[in-house]
Amino acid sequence: MTYQIAVDVGGTFTDGVMLEAASDTIWVAKALTTPADPGQGIARVIEMLLAQLPAGVVGGSRAVHRVVHGTTLITNTLLERKGVNTALVVTAGTEDVLDIRRETRYDTYDLEISFPDPLVQRQQRFAVAERIGPNGDIWQALPEADLQSLADKLARADVAAVAVCFLHACVDGRHERRVRDFLQQALPQHSFSISSEVAAEIGEYERMSTVAANAYVQPIVEHYMNALSRRLTELGLEARLDIMVSNGGFTQAEQAARFPIRLLESGPAGGVLSAINCAALHQVKNILAFDMGGTTAKSCVAVDGVPAITHTFEFARVRRFRKGSGLPAVSPSIDLIEIGAGGGSIARVSSMGLLQVGPDSASAEPGPACYDLGGKDATVTDSDLFLGHLDADNFLGGRMKLSLAKAEQALAALGQRLGGMNAETVAWGIHDIVNENMAAAARTHIAERGHDARHFTLVTTGGAGPVHAVDVARRLRIARILCPVASGVGSCLGFLAAPGRADQSWSKLEAVERIDWNDLRQRLDVARDALAADLSHVGVAAADIQWRLCAEMRYQGQGAKVEVDLGDCSFEQLSQAMLQEVFLREYIRLFKRPVPGGRPEVVTWRVVAQSQQRHRRYAFAQQAAPHAEAVACGSRRLYLPGEKRFASVPVYDRHALAPGSKLAGPLVVVEPESTLVVAYDAAVSVLGDGTLEVVLRGL
Repeated sequence: MTYQIAVDVGGTFTDGVMLEAASDTIWVAKALTTPADPGQGIARVIEMLLAQLPAGVVGGSRAVHRVVHGTTLITNTLLERKGVNTALVVTAGTEDVLDIRRETRYDTYDLEISFPDPLVQRQQRFAVAERIGPNGDIWQALPEADLQSLADKLARADVAAVAVCFLHACVDGRHERRVRDFLQQALPQHSFSISSEVAAEIGEYERMSTVAANAYVQPIVEHYMNALSRRLTELGLEARLDIMVSNGGFTQAEQAARFPIRLLESGPAGGVLSAINCAALHQVKNILAFDMGGTTAKSCVAVDGVPAITHTFEFARVRRFRKGSGLPAVSPSIDLIEIGAGGGSIARVSSMGLLQVGPDSASAEPGPACYDLGGKDATVTDSDLFLGHLDADNFLGGRMKLSLAKAEQALAALGQRLGGMNAETVAWGIHDIVNENMAAAARTHIAERGHDARHFTLVTTGGAGPVHAVDVARRLRIARILCPVASGVGSCLGFLAAPGRADQSWSKLEAVERIDWNDLRQRLDVARDALAADLSHVGVAAADIQWRLCAEMRYQGQGAKVEVDLGDCSFEQLSQAMLQEVFLREYIRLFKRPVPGGRPEVVTWRVVAQSQQRHRRYAFAQQAAPHAEAVACGSRRLYLPGEKRFASVPVYDRHALAPGSKLAGPLVVVEPESTLVVAYDAAVSVLGDGTLEVVLRGL
């Protein structure tokens, strides 16, 4: 037998799952995140998992042949501005692109509007008098004689990383590669990122922002990966280390260290894949994946089992939920929307004297007030505990005790600042605000993609997800909710179900009737060879690769682009007529009619390579035989929002519920990693693989 381990480091908890691959048997561990040294929390979780290895496993820890990891390190480093001093080398005349941005305002009426500062300050930007045209022609040759002078300036600049972004390098990156190669010889202690490899796509500001961010965190991520590898060795593991990336696949640790910007959404991407895996097992096509942890809540729409993918997203927003208030990053990513706060999000009095929740979090240190670790502020978790959603004596399966008195004290103190409200009113106010905000954001997220929320099934993951999912679904008029096995560590389950994946893209503006087919053939061949080599490092044979080709197209003169999926077609199948036909069909689907006399053009080509995806039917190891009939293990005082009162409801142990069990809400179902709260009239069923299904009545 061989085993795999998945570890996800969140803002509050570090989750771990060990999988016996042949049988899909899992073991679970969870511990508080250690912000000062995330590796300490990772080591603790892995130790907890290794302690659960079945007796007699040949080789002990050496039977674990793979560790897959998702992390918030990149996100936190960018948000906290704790990256390394970085220099930026640009084409002369473009030194101020990071300051000019797009010259748009994310809030037209805010007279004191602010934007995040660029990661590279003006004095650390260096210009080179080179120029490549939009078609890849050299307009001004790279001055070789100036390279040594550039190296000397960078040596004096006291920087650890260098980003290179030349004009139109997305079409031809030869000048960037030449500068990188020279500087690597002259400055061997520095790390280097070039835009033609990090983000070879049109949009000078977005590309420059992306390569600057990649360089800013690269040395830190490289050190982190090396330290993590050493910790695995110290734990007796000889396993391959894979890293979850934002596009919904995994890659080798070395590739992740080279392109850390691709890891920004690695943890939440795992939650989406876990939800899709669960939906596929139950033949559910359209889902809203809802993942709520200790710090944030995110959602994603998946239609026909495929999550929406975006190629540009923002980080470090000045206004957390306001598009345009952050720094852009060009990288393929599952299209997640941050829809609300997490369990540790702090409640406070706003500037208008109203109750506000988030955006800052108590995190793992000091944590919510009920953790009794020094936190004084009321949080969502304190609200959940007071309302009966959590059990103070059985949190994390009893491994961690919560203080109801501390939670009530924090809620009451906040109530006094709100004009004398009692703890009950404040607790429900927090819960109501959080759920309504999440429902409103998810509703918009679905509608923007042309769908109706009522036709979806909500699949919930995350430690706090099942606590809030039913109420969020009710507000969205979604009648069916699925709660997968071990949903509290759903991101880890998603890591284990993820395919190996690699992407490559390049921009070159060409009218369809003027495409240089020889150039396109060469670029496709180079991309295929590079992607196949990347996947070979994570054990994917060339014969097992599934290929997908996409093109971003538009009518000449338009700004917005339409992504056209060309499936797994080979170069020989491409033609002018085919591109025009597929583009026209997609354009009409989106906008109902074509542009009369319009001339289609290709802006960006994308090649995707991934391994075949296997849907896993996870099952807990060493689980006691469930009861033949569903028997409550106790009762709990739970707040019923429909009746505005507390009532005693039955509590069920999830592991004691046999497949086929039928229950009726209101009720609570507990497991060590999470709690499903059904505070409304609903039919609750246990499906064949242990997934809990909730069907709300009266919608």
